[in-house]
Amino acid sequence: MTIKTSVHAEASLHRKLVLFAVQLEGYLAHFPNCHKYTITQGIRQAFLDVYNLTTEAQKRYHKKTTLTQLDVRHEQLRMMVHLAHELGLFGYSAGRKDSEAPGAHRFLVLLRMVDELGRMIGGWVKSEVQGLPLGNESRGTAPSAVEA
Repeated sequence: MTIKTSVHAEASLHRKLVLFAVQLEGYLAHFPNCHKYTITQGIRQAFLDVYNLTTEAQKRYHKKTTLTQLDVRHEQLRMMVHLAHELGLFGYSAGRKDSEAPGAHRFLVLLRMVDELGRMIGGWVKSEVQGLPLGNESRGTAPSAVEA
């Protein structure tokens, strides 16, 4: 016998954020020390802002402004991860440039997670705009053709 439990979509977003934080910290720890207070701290702060805005949006009755801020901060997080990749920071291991370090793999793992978070945030924004409960897609049908 299988018991189906429905996970609230916002709780699912929080769980994904926690998983992203664990992965992110593991990768940021390998960045060189010269970037410790610049790009590394910026990425951490952007993530914490996304996490805090998610919590804030869950608690507010009128969510539109907070969700807009969340969407913008998420995009800033995405751009910072891209910048770190362009600077080659994912190719470091224990603070040293390593030719065998899986820099591209690390970047792609984080990018997939950031994209998934973005889809979840976008769905939340869309559901708020349409006035639907989160986690329910509209299952409307296309209007039928008018018969002559």
